[in-house]
Amino acid sequence: MASRVLLVNLNRCTTPETVFPLGLSHLNAALRRAGHETRWLDGNAESRPPAEVLAEFRPDHVGVSVRNIDDVLIRQRETYFSELADFCSLVRRVNPRPVILGGSGFSIFPQRLLELSGADFGICGEGEAGFVELIAALSAGGDYSHLPGLVHRRGGKIIVNPPKSAGTGAPLEAADRPAPVVEHYVRTSGTLNLQTQRGCAQRCCYCTYPLIEGRRHRCRPAETVAGEMAQLEAQGAKYVFIVDSVFNSTPRHVTEVCEALIRRRLRVRWGCFLRPQGLTPALMQLMARAGLAHIEFGSDSFCDPVLEAYGKRLTFDDIRRASELARRQRIDFCHYLICGGPGETLETLRTTYEHSLTLTGAIILAVVGMRIYPGTDLYERALRERRLLPEADLLTPEYYVTPELGEEQVFARLQEFSRRSPNWIAGDPPPGYLRMVQRLRARGLNGPLWSYFAASQRLNQAAPSATAG
Repeated sequence: MASRVLLVNLNRCTTPETVFPLGLSHLNAALRRAGHETRWLDGNAESRPPAEVLAEFRPDHVGVSVRNIDDVLIRQRETYFSELADFCSLVRRVNPRPVILGGSGFSIFPQRLLELSGADFGICGEGEAGFVELIAALSAGGDYSHLPGLVHRRGGKIIVNPPKSAGTGAPLEAADRPAPVVEHYVRTSGTLNLQTQRGCAQRCCYCTYPLIEGRRHRCRPAETVAGEMAQLEAQGAKYVFIVDSVFNSTPRHVTEVCEALIRRRLRVRWGCFLRPQGLTPALMQLMARAGLAHIEFGSDSFCDPVLEAYGKRLTFDDIRRASELARRQRIDFCHYLICGGPGETLETLRTTYEHSLTLTGAIILAVVGMRIYPGTDLYERALRERRLLPEADLLTPEYYVTPELGEEQVFARLQEFSRRSPNWIAGDPPPGYLRMVQRLRARGLNGPLWSYFAASQRLNQAAPSATAG
């Protein structure tokens, strides 16, 4: 039986970037194929009050995406789930229908968020199949207790069923990205996003990707990816970001996707996360031909003992080679660093800084401390070291900073590095820089926040020679 389903993104965060809620698009595609009618309520794009939207659409079911829990910044610790309970109460007052939570953030804390919000149900992990099956069961009055990934109440307790992978997601169509929502994100950032695969086989000690999507890379067909990229270009995207945990899971996947993009003759530029290992000159050249403009390397450290302690399974030599390959293709690139995690010392921080000086053209984005999430190797380490109590409620952000150092000592070192090297950005960019980026975007420039910093660095380096000429 067809139902009306309201899909909700409550996240109003706009710093450092507004991010299109891609998960709702995949959910929309599954619901549309099952014959259901959908409507979106996006916290950033919707101008009308939620009560008005609920009263007008009168949904049979309400799906709420919880994508991020917090800002992952040790000094700010801003959380993004405070509106959940109020929204669920609003639904009960205006249009009492089942509220179903989902999304990557919800999948990390399913019991706590269902309890905190008062929502009726939740779906852990990939939600397409489970969401559609739950709606069918609720509409027919059938049994839903067995559904994979279902979070529900039974006998006064909250039960979380083990999730099950839902494949790689059906191909999206333009209808799965409502025009008013797309127009908002194109207008404010010029950026839309897509996914080429799910899962992550890496073993980074802090990461939740394998918990949410599984440890096996499941690649979407290259022609499907290229078709969706073409849709995004047609819908006005000036820039596309690939949201995979790492795009270069295998050389074959990168090759097939890039060749499919080249055959489409697309003009839109794109960026992605890359693992700084296993890259070759031919592969980097192919990505550049396919439109790759920006690379975000999840390097975490430039010191081998720290990389080992973090579970990265790569070395600084890998990082150096990958950086040089990107530089040769004139692709802007940055390295994300997590400073002060397991194994960090003053000596390893010094090594990281000295090694950064050899990475010509790199932008270094450094944060202090590792956010601790349940189910990760870092969580188990924090328990063993008695840095964390088993009953700790990690919805309130907790961070691991090595006992060898303190938070303030690590911050002081990063600020010193930033003063000595203009390509280092420690923590959030200052408000003045954010305002400058907004002005540039208003003039039609697009790309990730740090890319403006990279461009200004190039201009500064070129200025003396231009003046001399």
